[in-house]
Amino acid sequence: MNQRFLLALLLAELSCTSALLRAAAPLKAQPADLTPGAVLSVMEQVADWQLANPSTHSPTDWTQGAGYTGMMALAGASSSPRFLDAMMKMAMANEWKLGPRPYHADDHCVGQTYAELFFRSKDPAMIAPMRERFDWILAHPNNGSLDFDATRNPDRLDRWSWCDALFMGPPAWIRLYVATGEKAYLDFMVEKWWKTSEYLYDQKEHLYFRDSSYFDRREANGEKVFWSRGNGWVMAGLVRVLQYLPADHPARPRFLHQYREMADKILACQQADGLWRSSLLDPANYPLKETSGSGFYCYALAWGVNQGLLDRGQFEPAVRKAWQSLAGCVTPEGKLTHVQPIGADPKKFDDSATEVYGVGAFLLAGSEVSRLVNGGQSTDTSSR
Repeated sequence: MNQRFLLALLLAELSCTSALLRAAAPLKAQPADLTPGAVLSVMEQVADWQLANPSTHSPTDWTQGAGYTGMMALAGASSSPRFLDAMMKMAMANEWKLGPRPYHADDHCVGQTYAELFFRSKDPAMIAPMRERFDWILAHPNNGSLDFDATRNPDRLDRWSWCDALFMGPPAWIRLYVATGEKAYLDFMVEKWWKTSEYLYDQKEHLYFRDSSYFDRREANGEKVFWSRGNGWVMAGLVRVLQYLPADHPARPRFLHQYREMADKILACQQADGLWRSSLLDPANYPLKETSGSGFYCYALAWGVNQGLLDRGQFEPAVRKAWQSLAGCVTPEGKLTHVQPIGADPKKFDDSATEVYGVGAFLLAGSEVSRLVNGGQSTDTSSR
């Protein structure tokens, strides 16, 4: 009798100790199953965490705008209305307005979501402020230098003078073209994209410098400085332009050529764990996983496979590996970790860091991965 009592007491103590150890242990990433249902499930979990822990940035800020693009992608894939409802609530609270700076691409990013909401309901009020702003820009063009030196060029941010701008601005301009049929918006986007490309795109490395201040900088290993998220912005921007660029547009072959050229380079920069490091050409000096740039690459490569633009045999394994690693950076609560904080170049950072733009990249990636693992090719958005 006493032995049975002592055994029960010992088992109870072991159970309590095990529970305490589990509570004290660091949160582990969740498994990354590759089925459409599993992909959607982790997308919804990450989105729900973000909605429950909202970013403190301005609701028209570029950080938020990038997050909204992912929420819209999820809204097209999920059977739940809560994600679309959140975007409608945001847009109505913003009164469908862009950010305050007239020319600044960062303040145009939120317009991508307004346009995609417009595609669903065709309410002209949803795009009226964006249309007024872009019409003003067309009437008051700013065609100055892309030199990023603030002393020589104090209004440099009024042009697409840094590579991130190619995600923020062009997809909004082309969506407004689709919404209105006004070719001037499309022409502006095409002209300005290639002006930026001719200035910042390295024809040898097939990567973009973040801005002109990086032309002569070098990493510790002697390589040029090519920031992962910066090139991720460009790759995602290429996808979000190609989604709506007419098939017979004379510039489409040029866009496709750059997209494929960059895709090949990005594939070569992928690390053994499936992710990319914050410095593309000096990963050894930045060993920490980075999920915002990686999310955009996973999105862009998966989209290309789904559209038949990239070789499935070559790129699909890389996409699958990337997604499994991305999902492995999600805590059980749904927090996406390993997001490099706001910056302009490769940095070392706390591996628990998160940001709303990283969530946007993750959700965009998931929207295409879910199609890929479902074995079907699809148009790019359900909101058109």
